[in-house]
Amino acid sequence: MNVYFHTFGCKANQYDTERVRQAFDDRGAVVVDDPALADLAVINSCTVTNESEVKLRRFVRHLAKTGRAQTIVMGCAAALDDGTIAALPGVRAVVANADPAIVLRTAGFDDVGAQHAAPLPGGTKSRALLKIQDGCDEHCTFCATTLARGANRSRPVAELVDEARALAEQHAEIVLTGVHIGTWGRGAGDQGVARTLGQLLEALIAAVPEVRFRLGSVEATEVDETLARLFIDAPRNVAAHLHAPLQSGSNRLLKRMGRHWYTAESYRARIEWLAARLPVFGLGADIIAGFPGETDADHHASLMLLHALPFTYIHVFPFSVRPDAPAARLAGQLPPEVIRARARELRELGEAKGAAYRASRVGQAADGVVSGRQQGRLEVMTQDYLSVYLDTHRWDGRPRFEVTVN
Repeated sequence: MNVYFHTFGCKANQYDTERVRQAFDDRGAVVVDDPALADLAVINSCTVTNESEVKLRRFVRHLAKTGRAQTIVMGCAAALDDGTIAALPGVRAVVANADPAIVLRTAGFDDVGAQHAAPLPGGTKSRALLKIQDGCDEHCTFCATTLARGANRSRPVAELVDEARALAEQHAEIVLTGVHIGTWGRGAGDQGVARTLGQLLEALIAAVPEVRFRLGSVEATEVDETLARLFIDAPRNVAAHLHAPLQSGSNRLLKRMGRHWYTAESYRARIEWLAARLPVFGLGADIIAGFPGETDADHHASLMLLHALPFTYIHVFPFSVRPDAPAARLAGQLPPEVIRARARELRELGEAKGAAYRASRVGQAADGVVSGRQQGRLEVMTQDYLSVYLDTHRWDGRPRFEVTVN
């Protein structure tokens, strides 16, 4: 059986896809990069925005028109499907979330047996994902992920250490990912040597000190003293990069979004404290443009906070109505042209800040890890989340080395 995989969405989804891909490989399936050669397409779906589901449906229809493969749709959007996805042409099954055993059975494998815990992709990619938790106990009004992935649940330390050791055999960087990783250990009972994300990171560094760990998306106010100390004191072990979701610089909007655990002021204070202590610091954020009820003053507050902090990139999400998210029922839905204009202004600011940061780093040394190839060149990821490109003839085969930002 030839199987094609495609992933929409976050790093947690990418991790889940790799586990399913490994399960098919263990059963003798041939993974192909061209869907036209596939007997089966496995699509991991995302539900973070309405646009993500529109793209999913468009992609599934495209597969049905251009190939012979049947399609299994798994993941977050699949978990919330009301029959719309299942009715798309060529769809064999819709599988809630991404359990490898269930997907294998759906594909026709009877005896699925035990699955590998760790996805181990090869090639020139020296960066791996390690999902440390799943689910979320928060109820942001714009998000349906809590409905799709369920309650927060943390993986045990021993299991994560074993997987990190396996990944370290082939990878120079391990990215800790999940849905709400700053809550790792919360409410999970005895986790052994660690009960917080910072303590987990300490345990992982002690087990595999040779690799660089990078945190996925972490709330700014969940960077506790342990995490901050590791950022500052262990630059070879922890990448100097934080992706801290913001969503809005307006406290009034943060309340409407259900983001009750921080304010614009507490977010700013934590970022400024950390930035003042890190000589090199990659900083990113997610922000929503045009949330229901957003006024010109709210939008201005976001722009001013983004101006004030040392962001090196910004992910802008134009608000899109999701029928199954509470924000769809909020008053003050904005016209599409207003949302587009505000999103454009936010993106332009993000691009300007990113360009300015990169210009400040040109000619400086960085700790690089190979992340892939693009157009015949080697792509290297720095500790502060910059991509540096080198001619392949200049590479000596090492997965990690010092590089000059160009």
